[in-house]
Amino acid sequence: MSALNLLEKYSVAGPRYTSYPTAPYFHTGFTEADWAAALDASSAGRELSLYAHIPFCDSLCYYCGCNMVATRDYSKTQPYLATLNQEMARAAQWIDPARKVRQLHWGGGTPTYLHPDDIRRLMAMTRSHFNLAADAEISCEIDPRALTRAHLVALRESGFNRVSFGVQDMDPAVQQAVNRIQSAALIQQVLDWSRELEFSSINLDLIVGLPKQTVASFSRTLRQVTEWAPDRLAIFGYAHVPWLKKHQHLIREADLPDAATRLGLQQTVNETLGAAGYVNIGLDHFARPDDELVRAQQNKTLWRNFQGYTTHKDCDILAFGASSISQTGDVYMQNEKNLKRYQERVAATGFAVERGLKLTRDDQIRRDAITRVMCDLELDFACFGNQWNIAFNDYFADTLTDLQPLADDGLVEITPDKISVMPSGRLFLRNIGMTFDRYLREATDALPRYSRTA
Repeated sequence: MSALNLLEKYSVAGPRYTSYPTAPYFHTGFTEADWAAALDASSAGRELSLYAHIPFCDSLCYYCGCNMVATRDYSKTQPYLATLNQEMARAAQWIDPARKVRQLHWGGGTPTYLHPDDIRRLMAMTRSHFNLAADAEISCEIDPRALTRAHLVALRESGFNRVSFGVQDMDPAVQQAVNRIQSAALIQQVLDWSRELEFSSINLDLIVGLPKQTVASFSRTLRQVTEWAPDRLAIFGYAHVPWLKKHQHLIREADLPDAATRLGLQQTVNETLGAAGYVNIGLDHFARPDDELVRAQQNKTLWRNFQGYTTHKDCDILAFGASSISQTGDVYMQNEKNLKRYQERVAATGFAVERGLKLTRDDQIRRDAITRVMCDLELDFACFGNQWNIAFNDYFADTLTDLQPLADDGLVEITPDKISVMPSGRLFLRNIGMTFDRYLREATDALPRYSRTA
């Protein structure tokens, strides 16, 4: 089967598996008392990963799928920061102060919407509640367009050592179509500042599948990006979900790339980044051969969570801010998404639980299987079965049946002792993961409306 036919066959709606079960299956019957109990039960031996969601942006990018508020009214940040402080203080009451924070990430929105002094203020709040390890990985998502050197100085002074810049696409027609105009000179300037200030890792985010994007235009973007030589690249597939994000109706569907163009875009990404020396981690991440993500994949210690691929598997995630998702060993919890209601709920109780889920043993087994396939690109039946005390072939009989067509198409190889993802299957990791998903298999009503897998 041709590569284009494979893309057309397997481009279906499906999860990205930053969690399993996926967020549409979290339920509102999960309460603040349930979350308090989960925090109370969380293991003192597990370390912590912190996330803060800063929803504010100066302007609206039409492709955006994040929970964000486009506003020029900076005064809205002040009650929000106070609310974050109150929420962190409430959660910290349940956390042994000896537990180390190994990872901290600010996302959005645009975290650097905050003025430099407020960047320092929020990090000081965080340190007052939690015990950050001296060698913690501390990262921030950044929109280059309104960034000043003073913002980066504030981040460095606050302990940030990693930055991730949203580049998306450098073609003027694409930038115009998604309302995100930024020049190569601007990107070069923020990269120069970052290197001068000695951030240890620089990531650039790109998006494939945007309106007006062509293979030729994106090839130019990739050539420019590889000249900038970031440490990591995240190449996300645009998720066109206007039923969830109404502003995506501002994008003309006729301007979106067709299947042949999407395939060409993916091939160009793999060829260009491979030639530039980057390793394809899987799904949407690329890194230099000496990067810790690459080493973790080689050592089979790579993990996947709401921040994407990570080396911090054995951490509970405590997430703060509107819409943020926390995770302990067997529980997911998502905060209230609406900014006003989030602030009101935290003011009332210190928590803003909107929904959540306590995982069953089956959920945990399937989560581990999906994660291992997406991280290791293989799954050893005997090893996995021993770990979970199951007979793999019996437990996953339906999965092995569902995987056979993918094996016939050369996306995976199934041998008597393991499943291996083939090079052509890396584009379809989400489809492979779906074969393990009991919720998709057993759905009797309308499925959640996910973005397309390729």
